[in-house]
Amino acid sequence: MFEKLKEVEARYNQIEQDLMNPDIVNDRELFTKLMKESKTLTPIVEKFREYAAAKTAADEAHQLLNDGELDKDFKALAEEELEQAKTTMDRCADELKVLLLPRDPNDDKNVIMEIRGGAGGEEAALFAAVLTRMYSMYSESKGWKFEILSANETGLGGYKEISFMIEGDGAYSRLKFESGGHRVQRVPETESQGRIHTSAVTVAVLPEAEEVEVEINPADLQIDTYRSGGAGGQHVNKTESAIRITHIPTGTVVECQDERSQHKNKEKAMKILRSRIYDKLMSEKQSEIASERKLQVGSGDRSERIRTYNYPQSRVTDHRIGLTLYRLEQILDGDLDEIIDALITADRAEKLKASNENE
Repeated sequence: MFEKLKEVEARYNQIEQDLMNPDIVNDRELFTKLMKESKTLTPIVEKFREYAAAKTAADEAHQLLNDGELDKDFKALAEEELEQAKTTMDRCADELKVLLLPRDPNDDKNVIMEIRGGAGGEEAALFAAVLTRMYSMYSESKGWKFEILSANETGLGGYKEISFMIEGDGAYSRLKFESGGHRVQRVPETESQGRIHTSAVTVAVLPEAEEVEVEINPADLQIDTYRSGGAGGQHVNKTESAIRITHIPTGTVVECQDERSQHKNKEKAMKILRSRIYDKLMSEKQSEIASERKLQVGSGDRSERIRTYNYPQSRVTDHRIGLTLYRLEQILDGDLDEIIDALITADRAEKLKASNENE
């Protein structure tokens, strides 16, 4: 591991030099690429340097103790320094193992999230709106940009389905574990007997795909325009601004009627289409590698029930890691970090375990 870390540090030092080279500064594409690489390597190099400083301190304390000419007080001080340095080295070594785990290449990407009402009809559609608000508020707390791409509203303010984009540093790395089935248990406002109903929605989290990552042949697309429908709005049904794009080879269909402009709707629909196809390709690639599946928290299958929100008990349970929190209101207001951090920690633990087994 430490040989690899020396190589990483050497590469980091080279990048730091390159970033001061005027020719590279003027080459926007190369400069951006090196900046990204530097950002990825920085936490590893900083931790390695902390480890190296602790090792130097340990070696010096060891040497002093081996001299045998220390008085009692100095000996006690050197022993304490040696103990502290060893503790720091052990902690840094553990943290470095995590930092050196293979990174998900999509972690730095923006995400497109799609929420669809499942079992439960109108109640599921209303819960889809609750989850949309939750992710919107979480994005706001992180300083990320939240933009609705496409929505199919119901008369009561719910969503049969909704797609939105979240743009921000590391958005996919934080939100990728939200993919799957979300179940809600609550008493609907229309329920006169006070019975608890169970409804479900599915959430898909797609890394935003760049045009260079997914090349779509225009000849493979069937593009239809139609008049917007839905819950009203002044421009609805007046112009054929809504877009439906069908990708013929995969049968993927995307609709977008959120904007007044046909051009803007087409642009948004293409973003969703590109990301869906990219996600499909990634899923196929991952399922070919059996070990990859073992490295995930949960199966990654969207039909898998991952979380339950229980209103009467103010309880949220994530079934993949057995985490239960009794603060439903704060979580639905976007306070998701505790759950997300626990999922990331569990995922890293699985990967470390698999990495140690393969050694």
